[in-house]
Amino acid sequence: MPDTFVLTLKCPDRIGIVAAVSTFLAEQGGWITEAHHHSDDRDGIFFMRQEMRADSIPSSIEEFRERFVPIAERFDMEWKITDRRQPKKVALLVSKHDHCLSDIFHRWRIGEYNIEITSVISNHPDCADLTAMHGIDYHHIPMTKDTKAAAFEEIEQCLEKEQPEVIVLARFMQIMPPHLCAKYDEQIINIHHGFLPSFSGAKPYHAAYDHGVKLIGATCHYVTEDLDAGPIIEQDVIRVDHAASARDMVTRGRDVERSVLSRGVRCHLEDRVIVHNNKTVVFG
Repeated sequence: MPDTFVLTLKCPDRIGIVAAVSTFLAEQGGWITEAHHHSDDRDGIFFMRQEMRADSIPSSIEEFRERFVPIAERFDMEWKITDRRQPKKVALLVSKHDHCLSDIFHRWRIGEYNIEITSVISNHPDCADLTAMHGIDYHHIPMTKDTKAAAFEEIEQCLEKEQPEVIVLARFMQIMPPHLCAKYDEQIINIHHGFLPSFSGAKPYHAAYDHGVKLIGATCHYVTEDLDAGPIIEQDVIRVDHAASARDMVTRGRDVERSVLSRGVRCHLEDRVIVHNNKTVVFG
């Protein structure tokens, strides 16, 4: 993993933001390796991501934060700085389908993701063996219509104990309770097997088939209490034709789901995503 610190921020747009931040980083000895800016003309908001070599900054990241506060207050910034050398703690939630889970395990194993997987939580036992192969704890929490509230209480207890920084719904086919969406705001990432905002809900491929669409896709987004309506991080599509059945679409869609989720998770882990209202700025 890169030995870098990442500074991300958003604030009301005005003259002097880039100059102030760049001057500050230079004064701290910061060696910038990657820089991105974006100005939203409609809302008048400025977004920035700066990545710098950690070994170029003699102070600790805590001291860096303290020294940056006056600039943040001057420009009314929402900001954070993170150390990419530190693995983020990630909890994975799944149901029966294991293709997205397998892909995450693979990327973690080869070092593409700098993460610590705290556990896999599922309402089905189907992915237990796959998880055990990777030495990860598996929490099977059965869930029915009558036991759903109690099951989510148990899930919440697991999350509170493990304290993940990110929760990935890798085809977890259940609706998260509103209080969990609020508690883990901008921390829960979902892969929806449809090209949102079209075809939300449980069977988007079947809906796409019924409409005779020529493109099907997948959407990686943050989870909010509004079903399938959270800020979108990543999307992609593949082409289908009249010969493709709903089952064909499900099969072909799995590849898109894997790639879209992997890109979305990676962008979040690398602090490339800044949320504003119900939209995202994603610095590639």
